[in-house]
Amino acid sequence: LNLGYELTYDPKTRNIVKADGLYLRGKTDGTLAVDRLGLNARDEYKLHARAFAFGQMQYLQDRFKNIDYLAAPGAGLGYRLAESDRTKISVDAGLGGVWEKPLVGEVRTSGAATLSEKLTHQISGTATLNQTFSALYKTTDFGDALYAAGASLTAALTARTQVKVEVLDTYKARVVAGVE
Repeated sequence: LNLGYELTYDPKTRNIVKADGLYLRGKTDGTLAVDRLGLNARDEYKLHARAFAFGQMQYLQDRFKNIDYLAAPGAGLGYRLAESDRTKISVDAGLGGVWEKPLVGEVRTSGAATLSEKLTHQISGTATLNQTFSALYKTTDFGDALYAAGASLTAALTARTQVKVEVLDTYKARVVAGVE
């Protein structure tokens, strides 16, 4: 089972609001192999032609990484390295907090530092290539980090619908023991 969404609200002012989510659940030979929910919300405010400030909220549940839930609100600054009709590249960094609860155990809280990079390239009038990378570091232990990388190819079916083929990888640097 794969359910996902992406929403962007861009009133053509200085402010852009984005949200996305992905739920994955699957079995291999009758055994649960993936059970993951990720939600993100982000508000970007243009400071200059290429610079922006942002506030965001990240949420993750991943049974196989022993995460009952991970909530990470944050804010920071970003810069658009390229901003043309066909190619967009941006980087950002931020600070915030993180609350992480393993499947068994207590909630652990920490400050958080985030880094991310995003590339979008319009291959044709209907096809787009995307690549992303993000990192969430706990300030109490920078070795306890969460990394996410993705690449996708999207093709427009109609003015408001698309089909997307995507490869995602999430890596948790320190997984707490106790995963079934």
